[in-house]
Amino acid sequence: MEIVEYNRIKAVLYARKWAYGRNPAFYNFNGLGGDCTNFVSQCIFAGSGVMNFTPVFGWYYRSLQDRTPSWTGVEYLYNFLIQNQGVGPFAEETRLQGLKIGDVVQLGRAMGDFYHSGIVCGFQYGFPLIAAHTYDVFGKPLFQYSFDKARFIHILGVRRETVPIPPV
Repeated sequence: MEIVEYNRIKAVLYARKWAYGRNPAFYNFNGLGGDCTNFVSQCIFAGSGVMNFTPVFGWYYRSLQDRTPSWTGVEYLYNFLIQNQGVGPFAEETRLQGLKIGDVVQLGRAMGDFYHSGIVCGFQYGFPLIAAHTYDVFGKPLFQYSFDKARFIHILGVRRETVPIPPV
């Protein structure tokens, strides 16, 4: 297995293209609890180019019926990115100052769970600008959101299977 760089520019370009629309290759989860983490997963996939097809605990989307919880669930995406030791993107929780474009911000309630995912698409005065679905935005300052707590997920890289080069 090899580790490659996460393409942050591709992730943000994807976010810009689809922030106010829906890619027909993916189901729109607005009617099933929200589309935010689905959108963030699509952006991460655009920047990583690889999914993890491990049943249940991986990170992939083939269809509405054939996907992992981590593709669309806020807590599940966090767990996958932070704990992933296999193929696909992997990350660490960081401070606000550790964020880069293409990283993930998740918002939560003071005494409860995290409920919203967004992708960092830029910065203004050192503060992240967010792209997200459900309430579609691109470049919304984080401080304009109403939330009790936030966590910041910095994507460190992407693991890919190495393809053996056939002998000449």
